[in-house]
Amino acid sequence: MTAEPDDFSHLDRLGAATAGLALRSRTVVIAAVMLALVLSWSALFVMAASTEAADGPGMNLLPALPEWLSVRLVTFVSLCLTPVETPASTLVKFAALTLMWMLGSVAMMLPSAAPMLRTYCEIADTAAAKGEPAVNPLVLLSGYLTVWLGASLLFALLAVVLDGVVAGPAAIGTGALMLAIAGAYQFSPLKQACLRKCRRPFAILFARWSTRPGKIWRLGAEQGVWCLGCCWALMLVMFAVGLMNLFWMALIALFAIVEKQAGDRVPTFAAGAILLVWAAALLVSSP
Repeated sequence: MTAEPDDFSHLDRLGAATAGLALRSRTVVIAAVMLALVLSWSALFVMAASTEAADGPGMNLLPALPEWLSVRLVTFVSLCLTPVETPASTLVKFAALTLMWMLGSVAMMLPSAAPMLRTYCEIADTAAAKGEPAVNPLVLLSGYLTVWLGASLLFALLAVVLDGVVAGPAAIGTGALMLAIAGAYQFSPLKQACLRKCRRPFAILFARWSTRPGKIWRLGAEQGVWCLGCCWALMLVMFAVGLMNLFWMALIALFAIVEKQAGDRVPTFAAGAILLVWAAALLVSSP
C-alpha cells in the first residue's frame, strides 16, 4: 500500500467522513453525549412546565414554542399522566412512559457515565495514534444506552401497573415502599459490587479491549448493567416524588456522580439512611 495511514482518498465521501470520525473519537463522543443531555433535559423541562398550574413556573414557556411542538408536547404529557381506560390506551401510555423514562435515564445517568466514556476515548485515541484499529466509542455508548432502554421498558410497565391498581391512600403506601426499597438497597453487597465496577472503568476496558464492534457493544452493555445495578433503586424514588419532578431528577443525577467518584461508602450509606427515615415518616404521617 502506498497511501499514508490517514489517507482516505480510496474511499467514497461517506466512507472518508466515517473514517475521519473514527480518528476523532473523543470529539464525537463528547459531542454526542452533550447533545443527548441537552435534548433530554430540554424535553423534560418542557414536559414539566406543561404540567404546572396556569400561574406556576414555566407558564410562559409553551406559548413561546412553535405551535406544532407545543401541541405535541402537551399530547405527550397527557398520555403519560392520563389514567388508562382501554387496552389500546394502555399500550399508548406504555409507549409514552417508556420514552419519558428513557429521556430521564439519559439525563440522569449519562453524566455519571462520563469517566467510562472518557477512559474508552483515551484508549481508542492512543490506539489510533499508533495506527492500530479502534472501534468508534459510539458503539460502546449504544450498548450502554440499550441497557437503559430495557430498564425504561420495565419502569414504564411498573408505572402502568401502579396506575391501574394504586390510588388515594394506597399511593402513599406505595411511595413509602419505593423509598424503603431504595434505602435498603444502598446497604446491600450487590450495590457495593456494582459501585466497584463503575469506579474502575480503566481496568475493565483495558483488559477487555477489542477491535470487534460486537465485543465493544457487549462491553458497553455490561457497563450499562453495572450502572443500572448502582442506580435502579434510586430511580424508584421518582415514583414517590413524581415522575416528572425535575428537581429530583437533577438531584439523583448529581448524587450518582458523587457516589461513583467517592472512595468510600459514606455517601451511599447516608443516602440509604435518609431514604429509610423518609419512608418511615411518610407512613407515620399518612392518614
